Amino acid sequence: MKLQFDAHQDYQLEAIRAVVALFEGQPDASQTAVTREDELSSLALSETGIANRRVIDDEQWLANLNAVQKTHGLEPSGALATMTLDNGEPVGSFPNFTVEMETGTGKTYVYLRTVHELAKTYGFKKFVIVVPSVAIREGVLSSLKITREHFQTLYGYERMEFMAYDSGKVNQLRNFSLSDAIQILVINIDAFAKDSTDTNDDAASGKAKKKTKGNVINQMRETGVKPIEFIQAAHPVVIVDEPQNLETDIRKQALARLNPLCTLRYSATHRNAYNLIYSLDPVRAYELGLVKQIGVDSVIELKDANQAFIEVEGFKTGKRSVSAKISIWVNQAQGPAKKSVTVKNGDDLYALSNQREIYRNGFIVNEIDAAEGFVTFANDVRVALGRPHGALTDAILRLQIEATVRRHFEKAKKLHPMGIKVLSVFFIDRVANYRAYGEDGSTTKGKFAEWFEEIYAQYQSKDEFSGLLSAEASAVHNGYFSQDKRTVSPFETLTGKTNADAEASAFELIMRDKERLLGLEEPLAFIFSHSALREGWDNPNVFQICTLAESSSEIKKRQEIGRGLRLAVNQEGERVRDPAINRLTVIANESYEDFANQLQSEMVEAGVRFKREMIKNERDKVTVRLRKGFDTDPKFLALWERIRARTRYSVTYKTEELVAKAASRIKAKMPIIERPKVAFTRADIDVSSGGVVGKQTGYRTQTVEARYVMPDFVGQVQAKTGLAKSTVANILLETGRLSDAVNNPQAFIDQVSEITNAVKREFLVYGDGTDDSGVKYVKLDDAVYEMRRFERDDLMEVFASNVRAVEKQEKTLFSHIVIDSNSGPERAFAQSCEDNDDVLFYIKLPGWFQIETPVGSYNPDWALAYRNDKTLYFVAETKKTGSGDHVQLDLLRPIEDLRIECGRRHFKNFEQVQFKVVTELTELVG
Repeated sequence: MKLQFDAHQDYQLEAIRAVVALFEGQPDASQTAVTREDELSSLALSETGIANRRVIDDEQWLANLNAVQKTHGLEPSGALATMTLDNGEPVGSFPNFTVEMETGTGKTYVYLRTVHELAKTYGFKKFVIVVPSVAIREGVLSSLKITREHFQTLYGYERMEFMAYDSGKVNQLRNFSLSDAIQILVINIDAFAKDSTDTNDDAASGKAKKKTKGNVINQMRETGVKPIEFIQAAHPVVIVDEPQNLETDIRKQALARLNPLCTLRYSATHRNAYNLIYSLDPVRAYELGLVKQIGVDSVIELKDANQAFIEVEGFKTGKRSVSAKISIWVNQAQGPAKKSVTVKNGDDLYALSNQREIYRNGFIVNEIDAAEGFVTFANDVRVALGRPHGALTDAILRLQIEATVRRHFEKAKKLHPMGIKVLSVFFIDRVANYRAYGEDGSTTKGKFAEWFEEIYAQYQSKDEFSGLLSAEASAVHNGYFSQDKRTVSPFETLTGKTNADAEASAFELIMRDKERLLGLEEPLAFIFSHSALREGWDNPNVFQICTLAESSSEIKKRQEIGRGLRLAVNQEGERVRDPAINRLTVIANESYEDFANQLQSEMVEAGVRFKREMIKNERDKVTVRLRKGFDTDPKFLALWERIRARTRYSVTYKTEELVAKAASRIKAKMPIIERPKVAFTRADIDVSSGGVVGKQTGYRTQTVEARYVMPDFVGQVQAKTGLAKSTVANILLETGRLSDAVNNPQAFIDQVSEITNAVKREFLVYGDGTDDSGVKYVKLDDAVYEMRRFERDDLMEVFASNVRAVEKQEKTLFSHIVIDSNSGPERAFAQSCEDNDDVLFYIKLPGWFQIETPVGSYNPDWALAYRNDKTLYFVAETKKTGSGDHVQLDLLRPIEDLRIECGRRHFKNFEQVQFKVVTELTELVG
């Protein structure tokens, strides 16, 4: 097949015209003559050949820049921005111009065509494309090859030559300088970043010594010329691909050594947008249909805390000791949770986990080896950095591969008859999981490769996919990794070719021969990579991207999806624009909600502005002020005097009644305890000006088999409930549900503890049904809430959305009423208190006004004085409840209901105060 290119994409032409317009005022190409003296030419003779020449001055250049920025609605630059070092020192005197284009929208095509347009319009001939990696370099070279005929047709077959810099063939740079054809040099930043003149001061001797030999390009030759001088003399327009990777001081200085006319910087994720001249952000790209739509297939481990999970996160080496930071399950009041702890030799995970049974047997740190990256325990368990122990990771990872293969077959069944080949890409966190390298150069399959081949063969044999993909499993997958050094070592048992032949073939196919890879006759369709393909490499027909990480993936979401955003092409090389076809599926081990939130966060961090902002603006804060003289206001003092006393409580109930109630509820209400499961979720991700939103389109679960060491059920439930072990044992025996514990011990413990605690809370408040049981309050004569604490809330800063300004200051304490939400009963109640003349005084009770209860502290909402036949004093709770004084249990959280009941019992000790739960002010008096 042969890729076709559309020369009439408006958004691409806009980006090209933006660059060309920067040079308005330069002589046009028809006036260009190669002379040494003619200052009205865009070319000049140098000592080593032909060079670009700038004719316009800085003032004209800045005016052009501002005009371009105005055209595209961008903020105008006040000066021609240049790069600066970390210390603020400028680097070079040339300007830098930024073009922002979302990944997959053709930025390589745009800047290659810009080269031709600048040559056609102004006669510039010398261009250098600087790239940060091998993958990007190969992608650029591939684009130069496949677009060559297209550009020749567009630009009258003007002579153009391109080459990749080769340190073994530096003499080629002489032709770059001498030729009068359009010259494009592609060079990796690392090929010239290390200057041969770098020195290192020896403080002891006071002498300067060479630190490194430096790059070949910067070294003096026997001719008396450094190879880089051929580039410098050409005064090239330097195009920087993915400049966010070139922001170190060393790399900035290296760019300056090229002596650019200017730099043109192209990326979707700029770190510094010097002189931004064009912006096609992801929102616009998605809304215009320029890239694929995104879906997420999530493979999520439903909660399973039964395994002795240990993940090494890092090491810290001191003068006398070494420690490790690890993540383990830790018992908490709300249930087990993963937490990070720092350990040293001799530490016992059983103690650090608050006595989780799974860590009891031998999980005592025996050795910490920071150099090799592992921690060994007394029971011979060794946990390596990046390889968690005891998680269901293998099950999750294998299921991710299965989900990817399934999606691939589904897409292929639909798209192959249309002439559209389907590709899938796997990013892995450890190369050894896919391919292991022997000392003799041989290779063996890792677990990912073995799993893939097993799964592929299963789907290949399914009736619904019969005859769809005929190639053997060994032929349809391969990979490219940085240690391959331009070659890929396939598994020797899978091919009859020699290693050298296969290495060259795999590298050429994945990295260079995009058109052959897109052909239906080429069997390779599943590509594995570690990091080499995460940036710069892409393919229009990548429809699935799967990240296989044993811990958590550190790949940026935009970086991850960028490999597959480009619109698909068919076997004629034509772009297919049907939205129903152009759908990229990311197979992730996280929820689609997390994926969408992280993607939006990355876009916001990169400068994308959404209409619906999730982050509150600091400028929206207001200052809440305390009214002066409040402590002498008789209406406030009368109210405060009646509610300020503190109380203490006591509780009584019969244990046997608690046991019976808890056992009965567990037996009837506890759901069936099942084996641990993995959830599969399918969702569509919508990117628009309103934000990044996920919409679930499918959900299913699958049981994961696992073996457990049975824990101490009585001890663990006792630790969570605070009840005596004998009480817990009686509850468990009376439930008749002990058989459920075998399926998932920790889930059983959590469910039993939760229900038991709920019953216990009810008994603490309401008692066992007898008159003398439950919580009782007694007023204390010598303890009160101190009025002066109101002063601590003076000048408090609160978000404007969480306050209501007060107009009648004389009726309350503060300039604003702080409420719990933007709408609802509290806001309406505050408005009614201010508007109603019968309300003499009201306050929103501060957070420190807390009534102690056996189920946690309770903070009532309001206190007010109300004029009826006589002055009445109320404490009110505003909730969405039924009318009157009775709380509807189904509309309040159970614990909140219990605390409100404690508040009611507390205020029974205050003869002149009525406690009521209401939805509106009028319900207080009835």
